[in-house]
Amino acid sequence: MQSLTDIRNLLEARGLKPLKQFGQNFLHDQNQIHRLIEAAGVGPGDRVLEIGPGTGALTEALLDAGAEVVACEIDMGLSDLVAERFEDRVQLVRGDCLETGRSLSRNVVEALGDKPWSLVANLPYQVASPVMIDLLMHHPRCHGQFVTIQKEVADRLLSPPGNKTRGPLGILASTFGSIERIGVIPPTCFWPQPKVVSAMVALKPLELEQEIDRQAFARFVTMLFSSRRKQLGRILGRDRELPVGIDPSWRPDVLTNEQLMALFNQEEGPRRL
Repeated sequence: MQSLTDIRNLLEARGLKPLKQFGQNFLHDQNQIHRLIEAAGVGPGDRVLEIGPGTGALTEALLDAGAEVVACEIDMGLSDLVAERFEDRVQLVRGDCLETGRSLSRNVVEALGDKPWSLVANLPYQVASPVMIDLLMHHPRCHGQFVTIQKEVADRLLSPPGNKTRGPLGILASTFGSIERIGVIPPTCFWPQPKVVSAMVALKPLELEQEIDRQAFARFVTMLFSSRRKQLGRILGRDRELPVGIDPSWRPDVLTNEQLMALFNQEEGPRRL
């Protein structure tokens, strides 16, 4: 497995360096890499999406575990490095993992095919939230996400009702998935060292008793939290009768997922699919 010296040498030999614009902070701590793969339960024949393989430290460990790796790399220099190092052992997608900044690239979707897969990645900070929510909301073949992200984002994902960090990200994640914090990762495990602490999380989809219009629910929650400091009565109308147990003087961030769903069903009607 690659050491920090190996990563530096691989880049230097090709005249490359970490690019801040792509959020390149390479995870080089081998214990953390093994921890991530162990949490994901990756085994022989499992299909895995890795976003931002960099110099291939995690990629190499995934291949050693027997995974079929689809790797997406936006940096052309690093794409060449990955292609050279792993040749036909990795299915490489060159370019942005997202289209229009919110949806998983069609090229990535095509590369993944019809087989179930999981995301195992040291995600660049700037794409973490849209990638994770898009996979959870729109990609039922994704059976789990096991990623390193900014600790602040992990805190938002895990934020309970009444917490100031609670918002649409955590609500959508906990409504349609189960979230677990695997661990906290200090900046020293990365190169270059980021200015923030990272966290490793697992996000697994939940099977709902009755499927709903997820996009409509996301729009409704986003609408409420765009006025998060206002009382529900001001947002939804003072004359409106709210579901039992919900007070019009409450603010959106105190609502449980079940209360938000009750409000959504009242607002939109039970838009079942």
